[in-house]
Amino acid sequence: MILPARLEPNLLLDALDGSNSRYEKQLSELAGAYQDIAEFQACLARDSGEPAYFVEVSTLEVGPRSLSIGMSTMRPGKIGEEYFMTRGHLHSKMEAEELYFGLKGRGVMLMDDLHGRSEAVGITPGVAVHVPGGWVHRSVNVGDENFSTLFCYPSDAGQDYQIINRAGGMKNLVISSPDGEKWALKENFRHRGYELVK
Repeated sequence: MILPARLEPNLLLDALDGSNSRYEKQLSELAGAYQDIAEFQACLARDSGEPAYFVEVSTLEVGPRSLSIGMSTMRPGKIGEEYFMTRGHLHSKMEAEELYFGLKGRGVMLMDDLHGRSEAVGITPGVAVHVPGGWVHRSVNVGDENFSTLFCYPSDAGQDYQIINRAGGMKNLVISSPDGEKWALKENFRHRGYELVK
């Protein structure tokens, strides 16, 4: 398979030249993702209608030897003490790994395995994060501008987008630190552990 001649991010437009699919997530579609329900409803009432985040992907073919390459862009903001985040997922094919590369802004890759381990890795432009197979993961924007990453995963990996909701959220929350200078983690007491659905 011959790759497109150009597949590069256009950071001025927060776009990926050469993508062949795009999806957007509105804030309203993230109901249940944030712990502070009252603040979520208040933010929803003030929401401009701009996507909370969007993803552009280039997939030339689907199969075990093919890759999907894409760019995710998330706007900045907070709901209560939590920063804006993606809904997150686990790959349906458990062995599928994913690579994220920071392009713009400041973010965190929040990751949980299915056995209780949790990791949070800061991402800035030029920083790459490897998500091993079998880890639930979501991106969080901890900056004050759009947060964009380039990502790559096997095109047949599939995604379970409901696993985090079934678990009551991820093991930790990414919140603003007391000094306001850096992000911090806070244990999510609603987290019940992950359950796979066959």
